[in-house]
Amino acid sequence: MRHGREIAAIAIPAIVSNITTPVLGLVDIAVAGRIGEAVFIAAIAVGGTMFNLLYWMFNFLRMGTGGLTAQAFGASDRRRITLTLLRSVVLAAGAGAVLMLAGRFIADVLLEFLKPDSAVGALARIYFDVCIFGAPAVMFGYVLSGWFIGMQNSRAPMWMAVLTNVVNILLSPLLVFRFGMGIEGIAVATLAGQWSGLLLGVFIMLKRYTFVKFNWREVFDTEALVRFFRVNTDIFLRTVCLVGVTLWFTHAGAIQGTGILAANALLLQLFMLTSFFMDGIAFAGEALGGKYSGRGDVDGLQTLVASLLRLGLLCALTFSLVFAIGGKSILSLLADSRDVVDVALEYLPWAVAVPLCGFMAFVFDGVFIGLTRTRAMLTAMIAASLVFFAVFFSLTAVLKNNALWLAFDIYLLLRGIVEYVFFRMKCGTKR
Repeated sequence: MRHGREIAAIAIPAIVSNITTPVLGLVDIAVAGRIGEAVFIAAIAVGGTMFNLLYWMFNFLRMGTGGLTAQAFGASDRRRITLTLLRSVVLAAGAGAVLMLAGRFIADVLLEFLKPDSAVGALARIYFDVCIFGAPAVMFGYVLSGWFIGMQNSRAPMWMAVLTNVVNILLSPLLVFRFGMGIEGIAVATLAGQWSGLLLGVFIMLKRYTFVKFNWREVFDTEALVRFFRVNTDIFLRTVCLVGVTLWFTHAGAIQGTGILAANALLLQLFMLTSFFMDGIAFAGEALGGKYSGRGDVDGLQTLVASLLRLGLLCALTFSLVFAIGGKSILSLLADSRDVVDVALEYLPWAVAVPLCGFMAFVFDGVFIGLTRTRAMLTAMIAASLVFFAVFFSLTAVLKNNALWLAFDIYLLLRGIVEYVFFRMKCGTKR
């Protein structure tokens, strides 16, 4: 496969990083479970959800930085590489400061939305109040991860993720059981892991890369800032749509009862497993697509996308086949409740279709970020989201939970199709 070596060099470390990321949450849950009361597990789950909702909205820092850096790398423009990093760092510093200063208000809003009982809510607040001091580390970490990927280096973000998890794994049980810190100990370990990962990223950046001299007037150049904020605003609005669909999916399952909610959550784990690998392909599309765009190499870009689509299809077929054949066994490993597994099996065919419906969306999301064609990506997301809600509301009275899964599959498929059309129309042209 042409570009195979380039794709593997980016995708494999990114996949490893994706797989290690859930370990942090699993360690926190495991340590909380050893404290002895279910309320601690629930509090960590609620606290983790609060930060997932909060930080997900700022992922544009990684994506926007990655796309702009990849184009500058492809053009061998060291000045633009430096200035892109600096603009992103300034934005991350502002975001981190705002999150810390507004932490109490944010916690109130999120707890009101999630509505845990008073005991769980009180412990989740303690966890949140400590971990919010990791917000700057997370924001800067997004920027560095995106910048490294734009520089065709996905190994650095992988090592950042590994160190984050190692520090958390070592500290969490020590602080909880040796020093008796309870949920505060779990939070402090999480905080230490986040800052350790960031510091490693800064060390790698300073050790491996050199930067051109600059002045702050260049950093705040009006034309460059307009493009910078346009790209990041498009990605932010796309994320809002993504979060809206995800939250509605959970809400729609919840109103059908605990059994459906649990079954849907179980099946979504199959989607998450697929996404670990698909995201690696998307990162390759982001880094390499931006590089070829920066070079003005239209033929290279087109052959790259063809290679990514073939690889994405192969990955999707593999996962769909595995889920179709071994879905029952996988679900049984993920859940002890026979009743939940039985309900999930009723909707397994929809989950089997998810990788095939979604692989094009993953590929083109990555490519469009690299090309900084974020407006096209946003347009595809808006169109797919509207169709998701239209299908759900028009069919839910008849098909119930099947309507929800049908809407979700169509939503993924339509995103990929619309992005494919945009790519065919605009490939190789400048914004």
